Parts: sequence; C-alpha cells; structure tokens
Amino acid sequence: MSGRVLVTGGAGFIGSHIAEAYLRDGWEVVVLDDLSRGHERNIPSGVRFVRADIRSPEARKTIATGKFDVVNHHAAQIDVRVSVDQPAFDSHINVVGFVNLLEGAGEGKVRRVIFASSGGVVYGDPETIPTPETAPKLPVSPYGVSKLSGEYYLRALGALRGFEGIAMRYANVFGPRQDPKSEAGVVSIFVSRLLERQPLMVFGDGRQTRDYVFVKDVARANVLASTVSSLPGSGFDAPAFNIATSKQRSVLELAKSVGEVMQQKPTLEFAPPRAGELSRSALDVSKAKAVLGWAPQYAFDDGLRELVEWFKKEAA
Repeated sequence: MSGRVLVTGGAGFIGSHIAEAYLRDGWEVVVLDDLSRGHERNIPSGVRFVRADIRSPEARKTIATGKFDVVNHHAAQIDVRVSVDQPAFDSHINVVGFVNLLEGAGEGKVRRVIFASSGGVVYGDPETIPTPETAPKLPVSPYGVSKLSGEYYLRALGALRGFEGIAMRYANVFGPRQDPKSEAGVVSIFVSRLLERQPLMVFGDGRQTRDYVFVKDVARANVLASTVSSLPGSGFDAPAFNIATSKQRSVLELAKSVGEVMQQKPTLEFAPPRAGELSRSALDVSKAKAVLGWAPQYAFDDGLRELVEWFKKEAA
C-alpha cells in the first residue's frame, strides 16, 4: 500500500532518509522544511518542496489542503542542551508547532500522523533495560517533556479530529547526513573529529550507555508504520513503538569502535557530566517486531562504515 505523504523536516538528517524510503516504496512525497537545520541538497529528486516553519499558517494550510494520506512529522528542536537553556523556545517548536500541524491534519482528513518521539528521553533513567513502551514516563529534560507532550496531543487530537496517531520512540539514530556540529549526534561528532585528527571529548566517566540505531533502519520502520493495518490495544502506549537495537554501548566503547573502523587510536579528553543527560539507555523492540514486522538489519560497524564514507565524500 502507498499513497501521498508529507514529511516535515524532510531536508534534515532523519527526514531525508524517510522521504527516500517512501519514494522507493512508490509513495508520492512532499517535504516541508524551514531549512533552519536541514539542507535542500538532502531532499531527494522527484519530491515537491515547501519551505515553511511548522508554526506558520502556511504549514497548517499545506496539510489542510494537500490531500495527504499520511503526515510524517520529523521537524523539531532536537538538542537536549538547547531545551535546558531555552525551554520556552523548545516547547514553542516541539509543542506549539506540532499542534499547528495536527490542526491541519484534522482539517485535511489525514488518515494517519506519524510522530518522531524519543525513547531515549521520555522514559528518563528507567529501571528496566531494555526498556519496553509501557515503562513509566519520567523525562529529565525539557526536550523529553516536549516529546511526551507531543504524544499526548497526538492521542487527544487524533481522537477529536479523526486521524490515527503513531509515535516512533527512537534510540540514538546515526548515519550519513548527521550534522557533527549538533550536540545530538555523538557518533558523527567522533567520526568528524577523528578525520581531523582531533581528540574526542567525553563527558562524565564515559560509562553512560546509549542504544545506537542506523538511520536507514529507522526510515524503513516509518514506512512500515504508515502501512500497518491495525494497532493493538487501547492504552496510551498502544500506538507507540520503540525503534532501536536493544543493545547498550558506552561512550568509551563507542570511541573504541569508531577508532577501530577508522584505523586510528583515539585520544580522549574528559569533561564534567552535562545536565539532563541519562546514565544508561537501551530500548526493547519486541513490539515493533511483532506488530510492524520490523527489526534492525544494520550491524553497528556496517552503519559506521557508511557514515565514515559519507564524511570523506563531503570533505572531498
């Protein structure tokens, strides 16, 4: 099954891969992006591009009049540190902007809205690892609060306006097109610094863990979530899916893996831990396997090699 889809943030890192995955599957794709972080060169050919801020009347009207089957929402303020320093700014984009789009989805009779949430932040520091979707929601940063708020608005307005909402709770996504200048992408930061023969900065003791999932696996999950016929259960977590690998990897292990793939021995510099950061994270993906028929296909090192090759091409 395919149809017409709007991808917000489709000029960005994850969104552009999702737009490509929809195209490959035969969908008609429109990208909406304000290019504050994304790049027009990331938008695949054969896609109509609308330049607009998600908070704008134009963005809402684009959805309301676009005859879309699916809206896939990836435009966001993505930096935990920015949310800690500027919580009102973070919520204005991630909550107010998203609600604006949901209003457009209701007016435009959209069938399904897919929302990029974050399994890394909505659960806080969880007791159970890998963490299931039903775990308590205890975000420790304003960014996490804005993502969880987005899920609540998705449920409430979906019920009121007549569309289905699915939340994709991502682990730490990595891959080509990830901005090494963004604090959100430690894998890209490490790769770019090693290419420049720079030391790697480790915050805290480096034993904090994350679950790293490759962007092309994430893109495939989004297309599957657009086409799955029925969603199980009725509780808050029923239409939410962890998209991850269920494997923990510490920052020290990450630095070692990046060094091995790049055939360098990294020099590490240590700095104090940062506010709002989790100590460990890995997500249970058994529900995505059972309902979406999705499982990660990329081994970490294979994804890392693709990222390194992309960086080398960009540098050339």
